[in-house]
Amino acid sequence: MKENRRNFLKQIAIGSIGLTLAPGLRANEVASKDITIVSGKKTKSNQNNNMSGYRAPKLKTVRVGFVGVGNRGYSNLSQMTLLDGVEIKAICDIAQFRVDEAQQLLIKKGLPKAIVYTGNDDAWREMCENTDLDLISIAVPRGPLHARISVYAMKCGKHVAVEVPAVSTVDEAWEIVETSENTRKQCYMMENCCYDFFELLTLNMARQGFFGDIIHVDAAYLHYQKIYEKTRDNDMWRLEESQYHNGNIYPTHGLGPVCQVLNVNRGDKLNYMVSMSSDDFMLGKKVAELASNDSFYQRFNVDSYRGNINTSIIRTEKGRTIMLQHDTTSPRVYSRIHAISGTLAAAQKYPLPPRISVGHEWLGDEEMKKVSEQYMPEIVKRIGEMAQKVGGHGGMDFLMTWRLIDCLRNGLPVDIDVYDAAAWSVITPLSQWSLANHSRPIEVPDFTRGAWKTNQPVDISLSEGADTSVRTGS
Repeated sequence: MKENRRNFLKQIAIGSIGLTLAPGLRANEVASKDITIVSGKKTKSNQNNNMSGYRAPKLKTVRVGFVGVGNRGYSNLSQMTLLDGVEIKAICDIAQFRVDEAQQLLIKKGLPKAIVYTGNDDAWREMCENTDLDLISIAVPRGPLHARISVYAMKCGKHVAVEVPAVSTVDEAWEIVETSENTRKQCYMMENCCYDFFELLTLNMARQGFFGDIIHVDAAYLHYQKIYEKTRDNDMWRLEESQYHNGNIYPTHGLGPVCQVLNVNRGDKLNYMVSMSSDDFMLGKKVAELASNDSFYQRFNVDSYRGNINTSIIRTEKGRTIMLQHDTTSPRVYSRIHAISGTLAAAQKYPLPPRISVGHEWLGDEEMKKVSEQYMPEIVKRIGEMAQKVGGHGGMDFLMTWRLIDCLRNGLPVDIDVYDAAAWSVITPLSQWSLANHSRPIEVPDFTRGAWKTNQPVDISLSEGADTSVRTGS
């Protein structure tokens, strides 16, 4: 799973910038409604099977294999150990200490050890070919492997749950879309922020008409991280990506929840966007300082890094606007903003506490309590307390995992389908293109190929057979 990450990242960066070299193209022609052009390549496809609202055959037991059991993968594995109707059958990682830790977790939970796939960078292929699996959970460093493993797993007859973002290029986005349609397998992107309790509250409020017509939303991933610090296995993929990607490299945490509020891909679609970044005022200086005392950092001591703060503006087909930001380098308080402006009311989560207004002042505590009680979705009312006890980003990780398994076991449409995975993730390469072209506008491909006009929003509710318990003793 290393796959010479540095070379891959360089190739991706060159491919994105290469868009400017295609002769005779205007910015608004690069991603037209029917044709997407990346590095001179044209891709045109008709929708085969519409995966929006698709109900896969019910699975009495969901047999899961995990590709990558590092920090995020281990957390996903831990969540799965709590659920009835799940069998953890296989794990795959190139690091033996991670495999050992995962096996110890299963033993601690009183579960059988999993089959191990390791020893080479392509061990995940053999795991995907295992006919004794239904779902492949993917949590490897971002880059080509997210899409590559997802596509191969679906072609092997498996549903996919892939960490964010699902793709790195427009070509990869089309590939996961077409593969999901052709195989009739779910490609679910594990965007846990869509299951934050306040995000779910505002989603239900929007669908009940509380905000009126929604005009504008603000979204972000503002998370101060010292990405230059060494990891346990010296895999510095976050720092490497910052060398080669100047744009919004992590858009989905903020974008996903507001896209659901706007019913993107189900009544509206992302139309076009522009993007702008500051210069780098921090990363390059810090890495140069570290490199002067530690040879490990010499390979990261490059002339330029991505801008510290990226701001992108997206307009939807129905004339709503989205402000989307990314910043992981400035010393600031964590925020996804999550602000909604409508014709009747508004909401904003950050800075905490979350607030709602129906005029120029925020609602008071008692009014907020009444609104929350009235509009909080049933899934939070019934699963929320248990999710908070289990943990994982305040409980949203468990709620996401529980919901995915509930959908697969009861034949429900997944809340985040392959069109969402593609549209939310593709903001990364599109933002890079816009930046490389003096913030010129670029259209967002319509991965539904027009089906957004008739697709219906997914009802994020409990199934009739919902199992709201966890394993005894877990």
